[in-house]
Amino acid sequence: MNPESLTEPLNGPAGPSQALAYDVLPKAASSNHPDPETPDEIYVGGIWRRGTGHVIESIDPATGLCFATLHGAVVEDVHQAVQAGIEAVHRSGWARRFPHERASVLYRISDAIVANADKIAELQTLDTGKTLSETRALALSAAGTFRYTAAALETLEEALTPSRGNYLSVSTYEPVGVVGAITPWNSPIASDAQKVAPALAAGNAVVIKPPVWAPWVSLLLARICDDAGLPPGLLSVLPGPGRTVGETLARHPQVGKISFTGGTSTGRTLGRVAAEKIMPITLELGGKSPTIVFPDADLDQAVAGILYGIFSSSGQSCIAGSRVFIQRSIFEEVVGRLVEGARNLRVGPGTDPATQVGPMITHAHRDSVAAMVDTARRDGATVLCGGGPPEDPDLEAGAYYLPTILSGVQNSAAICQEEIFGPVAVVLPFDDESSLVREANDTVFGLACGIWTSDYRRAWRTAKAIQAGTVWVNTYKQFSISTPFSGTKESGLGIEKGREGIRSYMRQKSIYLDLSGNPLGWAGRQTVVEQP
Repeated sequence: MNPESLTEPLNGPAGPSQALAYDVLPKAASSNHPDPETPDEIYVGGIWRRGTGHVIESIDPATGLCFATLHGAVVEDVHQAVQAGIEAVHRSGWARRFPHERASVLYRISDAIVANADKIAELQTLDTGKTLSETRALALSAAGTFRYTAAALETLEEALTPSRGNYLSVSTYEPVGVVGAITPWNSPIASDAQKVAPALAAGNAVVIKPPVWAPWVSLLLARICDDAGLPPGLLSVLPGPGRTVGETLARHPQVGKISFTGGTSTGRTLGRVAAEKIMPITLELGGKSPTIVFPDADLDQAVAGILYGIFSSSGQSCIAGSRVFIQRSIFEEVVGRLVEGARNLRVGPGTDPATQVGPMITHAHRDSVAAMVDTARRDGATVLCGGGPPEDPDLEAGAYYLPTILSGVQNSAAICQEEIFGPVAVVLPFDDESSLVREANDTVFGLACGIWTSDYRRAWRTAKAIQAGTVWVNTYKQFSISTPFSGTKESGLGIEKGREGIRSYMRQKSIYLDLSGNPLGWAGRQTVVEQP
C-alpha cells in the first residue's frame, strides 16, 4: 500500500494543535539500543496492561540491534477485547450516534496523526527500516484516510428504492458488531487506518492484530484514538503470533468480520474460517504485477516509473511491479537503462535523507529473497545487477539486499510466478499485444499493472484486457483513498477504500412500510380449520 500526497489543510473540528508526548514510543528510538524503560503494554478493551504471552523482540533492520521488547497477547486477551468491544458499542451508543457525531471523532484522530507525523515516521523507520520520507508519507496517508472517511460518513446515503406496490421501501445499513483487523508489517499506519477508520465509521468496534515484526505504530495509533475521544473499548491492539491471536480472533463467534492484508496462504486459511462461520471477509493478498513498455512510450518516464514501482519500499509491496514486459524492438535499450538506474540507487539506512532503498524487514526475510534469486540463477537466469547484499562494510550488519534485475527466463519460471516481496525484477521481451496479454495474465495473481505508452487507445485496450484490480497508465503506485482498491484471482477478495469501503463493514437491511392501511387480502380468504 502506498501513501497519497497530503498537503492541504485538514477540515472538520479542530484537533490537537501540537504533538503529544506518547509514552508508548520506545525511548530507544534515537539511540538504537535496548531500553529497559520502554513501555511493555498492549491495549485490551480500552485498558493498557502488560501482556502475558510471546515475547516480541523489535529489531532495527538497519543495525540488527534490538531496541525494545514487548510481551504479546494471549487467547484470553482476544476474548476480553471482543467482549469489551461488544459492551462498548452498546454502552457508548456508538452505532446509534448520528454520522456527523462519529465523524467528529475521526476528524480529531486525523488531526492528531498529522500533529505527530514526524514521531510516527521515526518509530516506523526504526521498526521497519523504511525511509523517513516514506514513513512520513504513510503517516499523512493514514491521516487522510481518517479525514476522507469522516467526510464520506457525513454524506453516506441510504436508498429509497422504487416501490412495486403501495408501500415505502428503504435499503438501510447497520454495523456488523466487532471487526477483526489483521494488518501487515510493510505499511503499518496506513494499513491500520484503511481498516480501522471505515470500521469505526460504520459503527463497529475493532480489534487489531498487528504484525509481530512491527507492532509499535499500531499501539501508538491506539493512544491517539483514545486521546481523540474514541469511547473506551471500541479499539483494542493485540500484538502476538497469528496462529494464536489471529486465529482466535477469526474464529471467535462474536466477531462479525475479518479484514486481512498479508500472504495468500494465510488468506486462504482465513477464507476457510469465514466460510465455516458464514462471515464476511476482506482479503488483500499477494501479487506478481506486470509492468508493460510499448515502443511509443516516453522511455525516461517509463524507466523512472519501473524503478520506483519495484525498488521503492525495498520491493516489499504487494503491488510491486516485479515482471517487466518490454517490446522486443526496444528491449535491449530499456533493459540497459533499467540496469544503470538500479545500480545508481542509493542503498542505506532509512534515517539517511539520501537513501532510496532501505533494509528489508528482517535478516530472515532478506535471506529468503536471496535464496529465490540463487535458485533462479541455478535455473538459468542471468543476474544483470544486484543479486546479493551490498559490499559496504557500514551496511553489513543490516538486512540489506541490492536492487536486482534478472533476465534469460520464461514467464513460466518460478521466479516469474512466485511472489518474492523484495527488490527483484525480471525483464521479459514480447512481440505483440496478444502474446503480451496472454503472458501478463498467466499468473495466479491479479492485483496491479503498469502500462507505458503514448497511444491512449492502446492503453485503454490493454488495461481492459489485463486481469488486475488496479491499472496505472504512465504512472505507478499512485493511490487515492476515495478510489476502491481490490484484487482478482488469488490477490484478494472484497474492497477497501472509497465509499464502498465503509459499506463493506456494514450489513444491508431492507425495510418495507405499508402505505395502504389495508389488511393483506390473503388473510381474508384463508380457510380456518378448527382443532378438535
